[in-house]
Amino acid sequence: MRKGRVALLVVGLLVIAWLTFMIWVPVSAWNTIARVDNVPDGQRPEDTSGHNYLLVGSDSREGLSDAERRKLKTGSAEGNRTDTIMLVHVSESGGKPVLISIPRDSYVPIPGHGSNKINAAFTFGGPKLLTETVEQVTGLHINGYLEIGLGGFAGMVDAIGGVEICVPRDMQDDKAGIDLKKGCQVLDGKNALGYVRSRYEDPLGDIGRATRQRQFLGALMKQSATPSTLLIPWRYKTFVDAAAGGVAVGEETSLLDAYRILQAMRAVSGDEGLSLTVPISDMAYPTGNAGVAVKWDTERALDLFHALRDDEPLTEPPPGTTPGDEEK
Repeated sequence: MRKGRVALLVVGLLVIAWLTFMIWVPVSAWNTIARVDNVPDGQRPEDTSGHNYLLVGSDSREGLSDAERRKLKTGSAEGNRTDTIMLVHVSESGGKPVLISIPRDSYVPIPGHGSNKINAAFTFGGPKLLTETVEQVTGLHINGYLEIGLGGFAGMVDAIGGVEICVPRDMQDDKAGIDLKKGCQVLDGKNALGYVRSRYEDPLGDIGRATRQRQFLGALMKQSATPSTLLIPWRYKTFVDAAAGGVAVGEETSLLDAYRILQAMRAVSGDEGLSLTVPISDMAYPTGNAGVAVKWDTERALDLFHALRDDEPLTEPPPGTTPGDEEK
């Protein structure tokens, strides 16, 4: 009897230690994450029901060594750009989480800079101007901001031993550093980065790339929550530390906000979330100052943003929102 009690006590202590470790690792890592000022000045859209977050993939090479740039095939371009802009909506009324790609070439008004491609807002004024631009064109109050860098993304993938993804076709892109064959396979950090960055070989260009980005982010978050990651302490800590070292968050973004974003990304890897692109009317819209850009379908885009603002549950992709069917 006594041995049984001792065994139960030992098991109980191990469970408590494991739970403490599981909580301590992300809380400790959170305190090391870089903060950026993304909160716009002046009047902002009303903060309504539900949570809206801005998820950005920075194309900056800052912090990468020459060897890392060569390995990851990032090139040597300087300055701040973003290849990935997504809206994440987490409902408070029972609706599915929604992940919406905003094409980086979307032609929109940028406060103080006239109309231009939306990724120019990040170049002109960093996270703050990009957040302000997204708020003004969508009418949505942005509750939090999360930015992932090139090296950080590759590090997260490698930290969990790669991510299985079903490549939709043979993909060869020297600029992205990939030569992948069609079919399901495990991608390491280098190939994963090339997979989500490649667009020149994609017949759908930036729209196809946005679909792959949502697909891979969902798969990455799904893999990070599997027993092979969570139950192996060193792999779990390595992944969390890699994530903390490779991202930046808004100054007013909380750990709970970050958790909601990650859970939403995980949800889109199955039927628990919706994965969309902003409705588009013209993929080759001629502009006088920014070359060929992407023009939104204004009416359908506003309908989508109004639904999100009112936190109306979306049970299926609204018409014209270019769902990523191949992501399922």
